[in-house]
Amino acid sequence: MEPYIIAIDGPSGSGKGSLAVKVATQLGFHILDSGAIYRLAALKALNEKVDIQSEQDVLAAIEQMKIHFETGDELTTPFLDGVDVSLQIRDEETASAASVVAAYPSIRQQLLNIQQNFFQPPGLVADGRDMGTTVFPDAKIKIFLNASSEIRAKRRHKQLIGMGLSASIADLQNDIEIRDERDRTRSVSPLVPASDAIVVDCSMMELNQVFELVMSHIVDVNNNQV
Repeated sequence: MEPYIIAIDGPSGSGKGSLAVKVATQLGFHILDSGAIYRLAALKALNEKVDIQSEQDVLAAIEQMKIHFETGDELTTPFLDGVDVSLQIRDEETASAASVVAAYPSIRQQLLNIQQNFFQPPGLVADGRDMGTTVFPDAKIKIFLNASSEIRAKRRHKQLIGMGLSASIADLQNDIEIRDERDRTRSVSPLVPASDAIVVDCSMMELNQVFELVMSHIVDVNNNQV
């Protein structure tokens, strides 16, 4: 079978990252955490103390950044300029800055080639907000995960507490809703399902249930194209 791409899109906290790791592990595919790439770009800008409201300053800051990922059992570990920055990119300041940075056309173009180069045999599972619409519009399989902002805030809270970070569910939900609005209404690559994506509302589903549903769809698509 020819190498192919599985694009998994959705808003923050929908579980697309955890799902992508499980699917990639099951298939032996490479993985792209595109959200982490934007967070890495934002963190680089914050580390360089540039004004994230200035598109040109952010662009200058990230031109020389070096990034790579290592895949664990449930999460990908991001490295920025050779340093593990797992905790830093999960910080809400970085997450909020990433949403601002991701709205800049020049930044998205700068990071586009980096993302597309992750596609190598035997295949790629790419998760983000515009994988199926902009980065990999020809992806063989497209999934769009969604969940209520309340559920996503609770999931995010649990994740942060597990990492030893403090957080307020109310604040997280407010941040998520602000970020959702910004992501949905930006002029470049807004957060919308691809026209040929399978949309899954996972508000009341466990990760394993979503995984089984998606794997079933992948098997069906592959069997129908044999």
